Amino acid sequence: MDAILARYHHHLFSEKRYSPRTVSSYEHDLNDFITWLEQQAGAAEVPSPLTIQTWQVRQWISHLHRKGLSGKSLQRKLSSIRRFYRFLLRENLIENNPVVDVQSPKHARKLPDTLDADTLERLLNIESDDILAVRDRALMELLYSSGLRLAELVGLDLHDVDQRQQQVRVLGKGNKERYIPVGRTALAAVAKWVQQRAMLAAHGEPALFVSKRGTRLHPRSVQFRLNHWRLQQGLEQHVHPHKLRHSFASHVLESSGDLRAVQEMLGHADISTTQIYTHLDFQHLATVYDKAHPRAKKK
Repeated sequence: MDAILARYHHHLFSEKRYSPRTVSSYEHDLNDFITWLEQQAGAAEVPSPLTIQTWQVRQWISHLHRKGLSGKSLQRKLSSIRRFYRFLLRENLIENNPVVDVQSPKHARKLPDTLDADTLERLLNIESDDILAVRDRALMELLYSSGLRLAELVGLDLHDVDQRQQQVRVLGKGNKERYIPVGRTALAAVAKWVQQRAMLAAHGEPALFVSKRGTRLHPRSVQFRLNHWRLQQGLEQHVHPHKLRHSFASHVLESSGDLRAVQEMLGHADISTTQIYTHLDFQHLATVYDKAHPRAKKK
């Protein structure tokens, strides 16, 4: 079994080219399942994962559900186990995938939090010429302008922003490359930062955004700086990088109605992930309706 798990690790890391964090998450879920099998066996012989039946997977999911795991967490764990058994099928180590017909309990999908245009204007209206302020405005403008994930933002190198083509090259999940348009305001903010970047950047550092130490900016530092500017600009709402991504998606969809284009820009593999923003857009329309329609107004 150790040899099989080692091959599976190589499959995830080298063939699928998943990030270390993603590989660790898949393997953690798989180890949880194997540990549970060992606990269920007690004094009896521990069943091999190669001989597991569907009822045992369902029993494991029921056990986790009783422990209070959310539907979203259960779906993630099932996804991890399915991936492992697909690998075993590919390697001809099993004949049937025992996880195929296992479903997790439904979970209520929480609508993402967004910032309205006026709040974003307040957040991004940074007038200071301090080098960190210039850097922070550039990265926030880019987050909102192009809907980048935090990992995508800090992973950018200098050459990834094309001022002439008005686009940014991004490596998303699974090292999938995509090109996203960048607005004029964000391009100007990035250009201003690039002019001053050499004052901070270490020699030979390729990263677009660097810290005071001159090295690539850490994701936690971006989160810290966004909260700094939230307080500095007097905003009551909590601000984090993904909220700027949510705001980008919601505002573009609200204006264009083009779900496929938003899916492509966000780098979503499945359009069902993008469709949550249509619910958000409908929620906005419903609020406008309640305020505007004579028959909807409260007495």
